[in-house]
Amino acid sequence: MFNNASITPMMILCLGLSIGITGCSGVPPGNLGVKDGSLAPCPASPNCVSSRSPDKEHAIEPLIYTASRTQALEDLKTIILHMKRAKITAESGNYLHAEFTSAILRFVDDVEFYFDENAKIIQVRSASRLGKSDFGVNRKRVESIRTAWSSVEKR
Repeated sequence: MFNNASITPMMILCLGLSIGITGCSGVPPGNLGVKDGSLAPCPASPNCVSSRSPDKEHAIEPLIYTASRTQALEDLKTIILHMKRAKITAESGNYLHAEFTSAILRFVDDVEFYFDENAKIIQVRSASRLGKSDFGVNRKRVESIRTAWSSVEKR
């Protein structure tokens, strides 16, 4: 599962911490939120996906909605709250932030959504706080949300 290049000193430290008390939640990054009508770009590391990313490694499709923004926001919150180890930490107008915590090492990923009412799309960004690789977890999470979203949008 792991190779030498994927194991970082932070992961070793976090493993020790997870056996103890705190795990590896890290500190929320300072670039969260909407700035100039957009979510922050992904870093160069492969542990992030974004619907605004121009490069294939980080790019993922946004969510499309047909209901009102208010209804779409409520539907998205319901989807997130039914996912394992998820909590919504911020909601403001056209913005939603959720944290997802891994089961064993307690790594936290920040998942952000920005509702572009003019285009009727939801921009999405999912990024790990710590480490370099996420083994595709952020992409799988967004695709899982997309699958649930398509069921909601069909009603």
